[in-house]
Amino acid sequence: MALGVGIVGLPNVGKSTLFNAITKAGAVVANYPFATIDKNVGVVPLPDDRLAALSKLYIKGNRTPSLVPTYVEFVDIAGLVKGAHKGEGLGNQFLANIREVAAVAHVVRCFESDEIIHVEGRVDPVGDAVTINLELALADLQILEKRQDRLKKSARASKEDAALLPLVEKLLEHLSEGEPVRTFTYGDGELLVKFNKESGLLTAKPMIYVANVPEGDLPDGGSNPHVAALKAMAAAEGMDVVSISAQIEAELSELDPEEAAAFLSDLGLTEPGLNRLVRVAYRMLGLQTYLTAGEKEVRAWTIRQGDKAPTAAGVIHTDLERTFVRALVIDWTKLVEAGSIAAAREHGWLRTEGKDYVMQEGDVVEFLCSG
Repeated sequence: MALGVGIVGLPNVGKSTLFNAITKAGAVVANYPFATIDKNVGVVPLPDDRLAALSKLYIKGNRTPSLVPTYVEFVDIAGLVKGAHKGEGLGNQFLANIREVAAVAHVVRCFESDEIIHVEGRVDPVGDAVTINLELALADLQILEKRQDRLKKSARASKEDAALLPLVEKLLEHLSEGEPVRTFTYGDGELLVKFNKESGLLTAKPMIYVANVPEGDLPDGGSNPHVAALKAMAAAEGMDVVSISAQIEAELSELDPEEAAAFLSDLGLTEPGLNRLVRVAYRMLGLQTYLTAGEKEVRAWTIRQGDKAPTAAGVIHTDLERTFVRALVIDWTKLVEAGSIAAAREHGWLRTEGKDYVMQEGDVVEFLCSG
């Protein structure tokens, strides 16, 4: 299951520098708007120390299990500008790319520089965020207004359309008040979820603000007044802010693991900013990880919170969901404590779960299926 996170923002805020750092995919980086005109996609592993801890239980002779983490898909979307919803710049293409992702990482500039030109000629992260949010909202309003016009004509002949019209009208009112779709609630929650999925409304997508800060303001933005203003705005919207130095991430991406660890230590950091960003994105999307372990491989799998065991089995292969019988489950910490599956079974820590079992974060699972 890919976690598609679109990296958006105004031109020259550090989007492509960050994308290059986290994917090493070589997206074009240049000091002018629209340096990135095509959608760029990169897949990066989700750091997970549990894999190494579990692998130690399955070492056989000189053979160590391969470690396979789950992953996050990042999409570098070219810089938006005012008027994007009307096609200004390359707005139509960019907005279409945003529709394809599951979440949005909104990069805003929180550093001063005379060398890097800001498209608006100033450093104002709150103003940048308002500009982008407004463009996304205006694009949604266009979609909803067109849908409202069609529903008014069809509602008389269709009970389904008649039920949908009040929802669309309430959404239009909500957006017109400056509120994103993701904060909208409706009596028929299932209808809202279905409509959002079908319509691809941009402001319905979960969003993270990524503050691109100077090295000295890591890891949390320090005393940077731009970050403080952004955090105040985000708190009012119920969203997270992750502070990252795109330049530092770029430098880290060029180092081998030992050099990167030393570099982070010199900066007084324990991990790259990317790790924090991925964890926030994962939580925001309601995702969780379960694990499978054996002599050949220790692997992480991504599922949604609340998924039951058969659905989790289907992530490995669709046939496993169809033929699911039961699952052998143990929390990864208990397995490490026991030292082996056999010892865990002796302790009574290995459980047998059926089709109604709701998967938990960090479960180590063996699925038993028919056929």
